[in-house]
Amino acid sequence: MSYFIDVAYDNLNKKDEELCGDKVEIVKDEKNIIIVLSDGLGSGVKANILSTLTSKIAVTMLKEGSSLIETIKTISNTLPVCSVRKLAYSTFTIVKITEDGFVYIAEYDNPPYFFVKNKKIIHNSKRDIIIDNKVIKESKFKLEKDDLLTIVSDGVIHAGVGKTLNLGWQWENVADYIQSMSKIKKTAKSISKELICVCDNLYANRPGDDTTAIAIKVKEPEYISLFTGPPENKYDDSNTVIKFMQSKGKKIVCGGTASKIVAREIKSDLNVKLDTMSIDVPPIAEIKGIDLATEGVLTLSKTVEKIRNFIDPNTNVNQNRLFNNKDGASMLANNLINNCTHLNLWVGKAINPAHQNPNLPIDLSIKLKVVDELIMLMKKLGKKVIINHV
Repeated sequence: MSYFIDVAYDNLNKKDEELCGDKVEIVKDEKNIIIVLSDGLGSGVKANILSTLTSKIAVTMLKEGSSLIETIKTISNTLPVCSVRKLAYSTFTIVKITEDGFVYIAEYDNPPYFFVKNKKIIHNSKRDIIIDNKVIKESKFKLEKDDLLTIVSDGVIHAGVGKTLNLGWQWENVADYIQSMSKIKKTAKSISKELICVCDNLYANRPGDDTTAIAIKVKEPEYISLFTGPPENKYDDSNTVIKFMQSKGKKIVCGGTASKIVAREIKSDLNVKLDTMSIDVPPIAEIKGIDLATEGVLTLSKTVEKIRNFIDPNTNVNQNRLFNNKDGASMLANNLINNCTHLNLWVGKAINPAHQNPNLPIDLSIKLKVVDELIMLMKKLGKKVIINHV
């Protein structure tokens, strides 16, 4: 399948608990993506240990080629049923997506998954299989472009119980909300974070249960090539720009010197747009053939801050406010989060003396530290990153 599988999750801890009783494990290789959501009985440390054991066993065994039956039997033998409450110590949802887009889902006592196709909730057929006296609901279907699969723990379904809603949010209401989000949200992270923010609000910021949402969205690959900093050897300018311009997708340049190099090599004018300047972000520039040209370190630093805030599970960030500003950092953050699955970085190794702290070694330039954090955050968002040092 030539599509990109965008996967993200967010969660809330039960009020007054330091650890989450839900655990998510995601493993990707060239052929498969395996995702496991496990919900441990109770909350806090005990639930965290139980859910961690369940998810680790499941993802490890499935990755190594074990069957579902072998995996669930191992989990059953490791985590027996509670003798007092007659409940499983840990519930789970297992998702396996193959390289050709076929998805297999096994659910045990977690809320049913939500599947959106053509912007509408679809109810796939499921069959019950019995493994070690456990009823496992099994689904098989194929993912297509723009499909959205969402998996939640029961903290989502119960959101608001005893506070803003008498009976909790309930599956049908969550389904309606996810269906509406699928029409406007472009990324898995935007969906999972929005879902968890709503749950937090319904719980009046004091969650009555551990709450987790995983979003899996099928997208066309979106490429961005970003060039920042002049090459170490100025004689490499021309060759670097040629390769940069020949690379896939949108072209973004960060840095005054880098922008001048690109404009010179592609024989285009560079026009500064002063109306895009803000208090803490320098203005962008226009270069014909380049999608976005910004200042360097200050803009990249502000961009990294915006992406960090977007990812931070403790930040109930207003996504519209984060991206709708007209400054260079907002434009860059919006592109990297919402319009990028593959980031191709061209990082010049020439050191700008203005960026140096005399008390630090020269290789710890501010620029490279900011770029390193950007790479880390993009990978955390599930983007594929290629780095070219020049």
